[in-house]
Amino acid sequence: MGVSQWVVTIIGLLLSFGIAWFFWGPKKGGSQAEVKDSGYQEADILVKGGYTPDVIVVHRGKPVRLQFLREDKSSCSEMVVFPDFEKSMMLPFGKKVTVELLPNDAGSYPFTCQMGMYRGTLIVKE
Repeated sequence: MGVSQWVVTIIGLLLSFGIAWFFWGPKKGGSQAEVKDSGYQEADILVKGGYTPDVIVVHRGKPVRLQFLREDKSSCSEMVVFPDFEKSMMLPFGKKVTVELLPNDAGSYPFTCQMGMYRGTLIVKE
């Protein structure tokens, strides 16, 4: 194998690694839910080709209110499921739907569409 073939192979491997890291690598940060006068930690989530933001950070022991607005007509986006909280909600197109949760334990809790294609995470901190 010549030098040029080694260079092309290494560049190809680096690009493959970069693409995998971009799509499946660890996600940092997230959107911090705002604490409102009502005492709820609130966040608005747009459903359009996925969840935006897809990572919501809250504190444990305080009620959480997530407002979903669906602007995606695909059938995958019709429902959001919180398996750890045993809660799911239908998301009618163009209407805000509120999901209320009370996370008592710190941790990472996924939420998805009913097919599991759209994914988000509720991160509960101490």
